[in-house]
Amino acid sequence: MRQNIYDDPTFFEYYKELRSSGITFNDFVEQPALKALLPDLQGLQVLDMGCGFGKLALAMVEQGADHVTGADISSKMLSIAPKIPQITYIHAPMEELEFEAESFDLIVSSLAFHYVADYDRLMAQIAKWLRPGGTLVFSTEHPITTAKLDMDGWIEDEQGNKLHYAIDNYGEEGQRSTHWVVDNVIKYHRKVSTLVNGMIAHGLMIQQITEPESTPEGLEKMPKLEQERRKPSFILFKAVKL
Repeated sequence: MRQNIYDDPTFFEYYKELRSSGITFNDFVEQPALKALLPDLQGLQVLDMGCGFGKLALAMVEQGADHVTGADISSKMLSIAPKIPQITYIHAPMEELEFEAESFDLIVSSLAFHYVADYDRLMAQIAKWLRPGGTLVFSTEHPITTAKLDMDGWIEDEQGNKLHYAIDNYGEEGQRSTHWVVDNVIKYHRKVSTLVNGMIAHGLMIQQITEPESTPEGLEKMPKLEQERRKPSFILFKAVKL
């Protein structure tokens, strides 16, 4: 059974409050970088995999997308996502989605693919669903972050100052279990080469790779984002179907 931590009551309430604050790594690091990779959205048919609260789906409609299909495993998040005619929501895990071939001009995903066990199958499905010349844009937790088996890499001095970030078990791909609000949150570690080669193997030509730092506003509101210059939390890819 696929894990759905976002419908855990404790996790959901924490995450809803966090994202509504507007002062997060997502707001100042990941989302600006992801939006910068998006193509011109005018008239596009879009699939948002792991759409969550639907904020990105709404933003894409506002930027001209003709229609966005948003899919997410969390019924709680979908229940408060914006309901407008240009967005259709599907309550399902990414691994169980089925669409006709060449259904979308753009497939986008924000910090969701590291929850999927079978990355190769995921890329095969995406390549099938994209129209020729269609675009894939996604963010995922950086392999530097996910590598350690305990997923806690900062080495600190006695005063709690971050000295450096330790990387270990990088080549040992697969499942990781960590505490994030609740215990036993399952994610999957993959090397950068695995992420890249998975796209290439299915005819997706990589156009851009981004390892973002904070926006200037983020550094003002969240000074700890300075650490993104020392160790990136996220990596983003833009690829086009040949």
